[in-house]
Amino acid sequence: MAAKYPTVIYTEEGMREGMQIEDANLAVDDKVDLLDALSETGLKRIVVGSFVSPRYTPQMARIDEIVQKFTPKEGVTYTALALNQRGIERAREYSPPLTIERGSGRPTLSCHMCDVFARRNTNRTQMQEMEAWAPTIAKAQELNAPEAGIGTNATFGSNFVGDFTVDMVMKFLEKQHDLWDGAGIKVTAASVGDPMGWCHPMKVEEIFYRIKERWPEIVNFRAHLHNSRGMAVASMYAAITSLGSDDTLNVDGTIGGYGGCPYCGNGRATGMSPTEDVMHMMDGMGIETGVNLDKLIDCVWMIEKMLGRQLWGHVSRTGPRPHDPKDMYDMNAPFIETLEQVTHFKNGPGMYEGQIYPWRAPIESPYRDRVEQGLLPYEADGDWPWKQDFFPKPAG
Repeated sequence: MAAKYPTVIYTEEGMREGMQIEDANLAVDDKVDLLDALSETGLKRIVVGSFVSPRYTPQMARIDEIVQKFTPKEGVTYTALALNQRGIERAREYSPPLTIERGSGRPTLSCHMCDVFARRNTNRTQMQEMEAWAPTIAKAQELNAPEAGIGTNATFGSNFVGDFTVDMVMKFLEKQHDLWDGAGIKVTAASVGDPMGWCHPMKVEEIFYRIKERWPEIVNFRAHLHNSRGMAVASMYAAITSLGSDDTLNVDGTIGGYGGCPYCGNGRATGMSPTEDVMHMMDGMGIETGVNLDKLIDCVWMIEKMLGRQLWGHVSRTGPRPHDPKDMYDMNAPFIETLEQVTHFKNGPGMYEGQIYPWRAPIESPYRDRVEQGLLPYEADGDWPWKQDFFPKPAG
């Protein structure tokens, strides 16, 4: 089934995108323990934090200590955000284990579609962002860059100026593509960013379809989606299903879906796609993730304990869909009502001990009996249960 989908590269952003909106005084050792636990989940790419000014992001003031203390795991790529040359040089002091990606990829033309957010988020105007396009192109020509990228941020809409239509987005991308065409450099990548959580699956699908239709040579895509209005996971699904097996899609999220932006007006409510929900979705699509959901849920519970509140994910509350009979719920469990009791999926039946049991006789199920024997509950091409005595028969 997965052969029809793009290659999906997933990056866990909880240590950066999540932590940057939380209390700056969270203990370093707790953060290190969380990072080490994330390393054991099977996730292949983890952002450890940001090398940025503590004046603007005090939560990252002790990033050096975290990088010095954590235990890297072989096979995991660890990266960090660095927004300028000083940040890049700081990060390079820890490479390895960090992989320094900024400046090492294809040159890209990009800008915020919302001029207000550009000013609030980066302290630069949209005009200044676009003024950087000419030097970017000149540098790419100087280096004989074989390929380039195009992209927009605040792609789908803005809390400050409203909705951006797909036609508006395509116009920005066309202008960028024309500049690369004029420079004789092939465009192979496109990205969309959504810091304010305006994403919608229909828009994501249409933008990616139109990019593929207009420029079939673009095969590398990136979607950075926030979850302010609950559309991030659905939009990620749309991104995956709108691309083909020759494409590559880079997406990201955070355990528990925590994270946010102090500049967009939604703060911690901005959120991201909960990593556990995304992994669960991809597993159901037949996309191999290599991630141990049980260990991932442990990480969500760790950060929830650190923050003192429940986060936004669903799989971390209810567990994944139980496919194996040993994981299926007890048919004769009592009433289960509270969120604490729901953790029985991981912590066992003691979580609901003493609850109300209203049924006069134990519940039995011939379907459950079949499942426990390794059979399917229903036969689509067989006789069960269609010819059983208990199954209704047509008259006559």
